[in-house]
Amino acid sequence: MEEITEGMNNVNININNNANDSHKKNRIQVSNTKKPLFFYVNLAKRYMQQHNEVELSALGMAIATVVTVAEILKNNGLAVEKKITTSTVDMKDELRGRPIQKAKIEILLGKTENFDELMAAAAEERENRDAEEQS
Repeated sequence: MEEITEGMNNVNININNNANDSHKKNRIQVSNTKKPLFFYVNLAKRYMQQHNEVELSALGMAIATVVTVAEILKNNGLAVEKKITTSTVDMKDELRGRPIQKAKIEILLGKTENFDELMAAAAEERENRDAEEQS
């Protein structure tokens, strides 16, 4: 998992800049094909550290991934649900060229009261494990 966290330092994130999104810098658009699940979990942790909340967004088949990421963060005591929005989005079918509708979900998560303590404890645990491995 540390490799994922270290790799995130060099990742450019595509932020959805539609007019109605008002340039949200704490939005993560999740795909179920591009990145592993824990990439999104770790990225959401980082966004919550920086912005105190994170908005996870997905279309279609990626909705299950967003829900799983949100549940992992909640079950580990790192996040609380603030808002869940569902809708449908009109898109064009790439294969047939006809209009289709896709389901969309947006989950807004906020930091728990003990988020910073849990993150500090996890960082300390990693440092101790790294020190043991080097000796």
